[in-house]
Amino acid sequence: MTTFGVYRSVKTAWRRSGKGRDVILLHGWGQNMQMMSAIESHLNQFFCVYNLDFPGFGESDDPMEPWGVPEYVEFLEDFVTQNQISNPILIAHSFGCRAAIRYAALHHDVTKMCLTGAAGIRPKHGLDYEIKTKAYKVGKWLLKASGNTEKLEELQKNAGSEDYKNAHGVMRATFVKVVNDDVTELLKDVLCPVLLVWGDQDTAVPLWMGKEMEKAMPDAGLAIFAGDDHWAYWHQSERFNLVLDAFLKEDEQC
Repeated sequence: MTTFGVYRSVKTAWRRSGKGRDVILLHGWGQNMQMMSAIESHLNQFFCVYNLDFPGFGESDDPMEPWGVPEYVEFLEDFVTQNQISNPILIAHSFGCRAAIRYAALHHDVTKMCLTGAAGIRPKHGLDYEIKTKAYKVGKWLLKASGNTEKLEELQKNAGSEDYKNAHGVMRATFVKVVNDDVTELLKDVLCPVLLVWGDQDTAVPLWMGKEMEKAMPDAGLAIFAGDDHWAYWHQSERFNLVLDAFLKEDEQC
């Protein structure tokens, strides 16, 4: 059953099921708690599972102003405090991994983390990309300065990714802040055991990023789902849950 609460001043949809150690599920960009429902229904046999809609997604309200990942971490901190969650296990996908990594780097009471298709490392770009980016920024500045809002909107619409184009209102500026967030320098501060799960055909967050995270985190292991993509945890939910079972076996409460 969905419950509503106010965390960091935003009305938020969430639900809790099961008993045992606390587990928090953090979905990806443009998604909602339903994308984590297969994990929830599997783990709530042995754990107390919290599944939520991040602000700006699902049934949760939008934040009042554009948020970056640090604001989503503050939201998570408030959620943990208000619900008296202790020593949580974090399970996250894509964008949710940015918040999970930043949270775990600050809060060393996190028991374990499982990150799948984890965003957070800025991609390496070539000269062509840099030239296009600079040209876009110059064009944007000129159109703003001239007050040509119609052309500015058209430029932004054509230049952005699908996620950017699908975002509206405050969430469009939020998306820009989020995708520019880089957690690389924080990886060494994530001290809990971490399971990384990656599809080797992931084009949104390529496998090399998972390998970099495995190297940089003090206690991390990488499981690769051959032939699958950014949604490997969803496409192969039964397999993913079996991997989770092995990772969390000693934390189960019968």
